[in-house]
Amino acid sequence: MKKNLEQDNFELLRKIHSKPEFSQRQLAESLGFSLGKLNYCLKELKKKGLVKIESFGRQKNKLSYLRYVITPKGISIRTKLTLNFMKRKMSEYEELKKELSKKDL
Repeated sequence: MKKNLEQDNFELLRKIHSKPEFSQRQLAESLGFSLGKLNYCLKELKKKGLVKIESFGRQKNKLSYLRYVITPKGISIRTKLTLNFMKRKMSEYEELKKELSKKDL
């Protein structure tokens, strides 16, 4: 369960970094999350100080004018998550390589 949440947070941080202008609906759709799941992840990231939510102007529909920003702490965590992701993928690659070499014998 923790690995899935870590992966979700990693993907969400990456998406916010690349598309900070995305609305919650756009973020959820692009990540394949329900709005509820996205909301939960955003609240957790905000609680941990990894993301802050900025709103602009005094608009009637404030939700349309929210923007998500990764904090310096969030950038640091995203970097660590990226390294962990790459290590996991390299380990999987090495395991597959070993399996294939065993089959060739």
